[in-house]
Amino acid sequence: MASRRLLLLCLAGLVFVSEAGPVAEPKCPLMVKVLDAVRGSPAVDVAVKVFKKAADETWEPFATGKLSEFGELHGLTTTDKFVEGIYKVVLDTKSYWKALGISPFHEYAEVVFTANDSGQRKYTIAALLSPYSYSTTALVSAPKE
Repeated sequence: MASRRLLLLCLAGLVFVSEAGPVAEPKCPLMVKVLDAVRGSPAVDVAVKVFKKAADETWEPFATGKLSEFGELHGLTTTDKFVEGIYKVVLDTKSYWKALGISPFHEYAEVVFTANDSGQRKYTIAALLSPYSYSTTALVSAPKE
C-alpha cells in the first residue's frame, strides 16, 4: 500500500514538473513526458508512436518521435491536425530497458485517450516507468486566452 502511494505521488510530481519543464511549442496540443522510476531521472531516447483510431476501428499511424534529454517529446502534431478522435500513445519500454542492460517485463506501455476538442486543449501524457511496471496519467489543460 505504501509503495502504491509513493508511485502515485511520483506520478503526480511528474505531471507537475511537466508544466515547469522546457517551454513547449505554443501550437503543440500533445506532449509526452516520461520518468524512469529506477534512476529517478527523465527517460531519454524512448521511442514514441502515436496512432489515431479510424472509422473502421483500426489504428492508423499518426506521429512518431523520441524523448529528449528532458524525457519529453514536443511537436508531435499541430492544432490543425489534432482533430477530435481516439488516440493511442505507445512507448517502446522494452528497447529502453534493454539499452540499460535490464530485462523488462513489458514490451511496451500504451495510453489510449479521447481528444474531443480539436486541438483547443493541451494534452500531456505522463508515464512513470520501471522494468516491471508502469503508471500513466494525463493532464488536460484549457487553452490560454
